[in-house]
Amino acid sequence: MKTIIEPFRIKSVEPIRWTTREQRLELLKAAHYNLFLLPADDVLIDLLTDSGTGAMSTKQWAGIMEGDESYAGSRSYDRFRNSIQEIFGYRNVIPTHQGRAAERILFGIACKKGDVVPNNTHFDTTRANVEFIGAEAVDLVIPEGRQPAAKHPFKGNMDVPALESLIERVGRERVPLVMLTVTNNSGGGQPVSMENARQVSELCRRHGIPLYFDACRFAENAWFIKLREPGYADKTPKAIAQEMFGLGDGCTMSAKKDGMANIGGFLCTNDDVLAQQEKDLLILTEGYPTYGGLAGRDLEAIAVGIHEALEEDYLRYRIASTAYLGNHIAAQGVPIVQPPGGHAIYLDARSFLPHIPADQFPGVALAAELYFEGGVRTVEIGSLMFGAAAQMDLVRLAIPRRVYTQSHIDYVVEVILAVWANREKIRGMKLTYQAPFLRHFTAHLEPVS
Repeated sequence: MKTIIEPFRIKSVEPIRWTTREQRLELLKAAHYNLFLLPADDVLIDLLTDSGTGAMSTKQWAGIMEGDESYAGSRSYDRFRNSIQEIFGYRNVIPTHQGRAAERILFGIACKKGDVVPNNTHFDTTRANVEFIGAEAVDLVIPEGRQPAAKHPFKGNMDVPALESLIERVGRERVPLVMLTVTNNSGGGQPVSMENARQVSELCRRHGIPLYFDACRFAENAWFIKLREPGYADKTPKAIAQEMFGLGDGCTMSAKKDGMANIGGFLCTNDDVLAQQEKDLLILTEGYPTYGGLAGRDLEAIAVGIHEALEEDYLRYRIASTAYLGNHIAAQGVPIVQPPGGHAIYLDARSFLPHIPADQFPGVALAAELYFEGGVRTVEIGSLMFGAAAQMDLVRLAIPRRVYTQSHIDYVVEVILAVWANREKIRGMKLTYQAPFLRHFTAHLEPVS
């Protein structure tokens, strides 16, 4: 059959609330035009993030009932560790309350002021944690990854010659590790090929530099490899993931994405000495190494969910349903990052609103208009989030896992097309308040007069 259906039945429902345009205008003003500051009850379709917003399965809920809440030596940790090691293969598995905690611990131990950390593209918390240490976060995605309209099967790939040039320029001693983000969230949810990961790994081995994966959406990346990379069509997503992680030395992970859980994450490494230092810091700031700031029930949910994310029926539906949104709006001329990503569709705000300069935050203006038009909450990934480091101004429509149906997405298409038809009337934004780090979470803005 041609129709891709949701590979699940709905067993429990949560009501959503309609608002009027007049109400939404007042809500936008009260939130200082920052959609992070909106009450969730006033959002109709919430595409702010796919992080922790998914629906858990009956098996995950059953696992929650088995949660062992012992402070130390919990059997839930044993299941958590064994489940992760089966896929990722790393010797040391350290639980954290979410991905940014894993990043903070990794960079806090491995990096120092003056270091340089290359990545295909750092996401917001990754960059912030690197820069908080006093190190420099450098993005080295391939040129196609900086061109929203360009079509390339693996636009998340790292520019390997640029990486080698960077190492030679700054010196190996200033590069404590290399990171590879799969899929590349800041660059449109674009995948990294196995061949690219292999080339990065070989370069790192040659220079004696550890390679770490930001593995938040590893299952979606594995599915793209299966679909697009020669030699992988007959391999399972699990086997593909195992092969990729075998190229590295460790990873950070937000289990709120392809862990299919509402909270949690982990840090993995094959370096036993580093792992002990990381556990010492974990005890100081997160919790004991067999719970790491998580309840035992959350460890159980992750242990189940991380394998459910690799199921082929789920991945086929997940990637096809995201593409459904992207293809429908692109067919009407709406500029998006091409090809459609795995977890989200990214609107190219600079092309959508060419009359708004980057210093007036076109992505924020577009996101606010989408909420005003139809109660759809999205997020800007551009000049507000990354400041001078922004290569593009995008608006991400991140689709929560196993939450919305095709009719919800059809409604989102209608909202986007309505905004597209009236795009010339949209005004830019100016800042009235910003925090020193991760300003996009709490910034206040207002329309330019």
